[in-house]
Amino acid sequence: MHYIGAMPLDPAYDQLSTPLARVDAAGRVAAVNLAFAQWLGVSARRLPGLPLSALEFEGDALGRASGMTHGPRSSLRLQRLSMAFPGAAPRFADVWLSPVDEDAGWLLEAHPVEEFPGGDPVAALPMALSAALKGLAHELRNPLAGLKGAAQLLARRVDGGEAGELVELIGSEVDRLAQLLDRMLEPAPPQPHAEVNIHAVLERVLRLAESDAGWAVKLVRDYDPSLPELLGDADRMMQAVWNLVRNAIEAGAGEVVLRTRAEHGARIGDALHAMALRLEVVDDGRGVPESLAEQVFLPLVSGRAEGTGLGLALSQQVAREHRGTLAYRSRPGHTVFTLVLPYPAGVRAGDEDTVNGAAATGTDTDTDTGTDASGAGVAPQEATDDGR
Repeated sequence: MHYIGAMPLDPAYDQLSTPLARVDAAGRVAAVNLAFAQWLGVSARRLPGLPLSALEFEGDALGRASGMTHGPRSSLRLQRLSMAFPGAAPRFADVWLSPVDEDAGWLLEAHPVEEFPGGDPVAALPMALSAALKGLAHELRNPLAGLKGAAQLLARRVDGGEAGELVELIGSEVDRLAQLLDRMLEPAPPQPHAEVNIHAVLERVLRLAESDAGWAVKLVRDYDPSLPELLGDADRMMQAVWNLVRNAIEAGAGEVVLRTRAEHGARIGDALHAMALRLEVVDDGRGVPESLAEQVFLPLVSGRAEGTGLGLALSQQVAREHRGTLAYRSRPGHTVFTLVLPYPAGVRAGDEDTVNGAAATGTDTDTDTGTDASGAGVAPQEATDDGR
């Protein structure tokens, strides 16, 4: 259907590479140039008549700004907006809205930006700090060995019961800390990569989350069942995702969503991959504090006094081990950590021989389930939370 109120842009605007759109006084798209339509990935004929707010993927900043039709108006800058044609994948841009006086409308100018700003935060870690962390890990090994020996001696002197349980707990915690230090000193993956069903990994994470949070947090699956299997280390991937989910729970989330999608033409660093797994952990908690926004992936950085500051650093390390990337965007009430892992060349979504099974789409977790998606029992693991 043709939009009656459409106001065509000057044909010269079609020669520009900057996406531009005219918005009328009612807040509807009146016309766009070719660059704007190409940026959103749709035909220019499908955009006129749409409310501008319908193109905003998250939030309502565009709708509120374009609705300012009375009183003095001036140019507005809206940073890092996520925009998309309804039903399509989001694009990100810094947006300028300039008033058009003759019709009380607006001229929208979009300057596309990367979804996640900046480079790899781990690459910015000074060499001196990295060396200091390794030195600290070495220093902690000796007292941990002493504690382990003392726990073993105590175990011989107690007759079981509550005292025996406490001694066993001391020993298990010492073992856990020793394994954590080993991962800090030897970040290489401990197992060779093999085919991994990502949804089986996520089911194990959900089981841990259910036991940790109980009924206090709603856990939601949003899986793409057509995804093929990855090459990776299932245990390391599980620990990485569990760290993200545990952080969301500790940040006061009432709902945590695990979402999987195929991303085509994914650029990771300087490499372009035909297809990658896009795994998102979405929560409605407090979000990442602004004071930690630039350092959240660095070791020993935490927003809570009791946080270790190692969970996100380890998750980032696991992403790097799998030639992938981990990044985030956050505001209070909506935080998304995105793990992107590449598939080998030639793998396609929906391949019958490699498709992931056990992938219910868009469902809540079943708290009565006793096994993971592969049918295997789940052994508890401890997360290293960062305490957002």
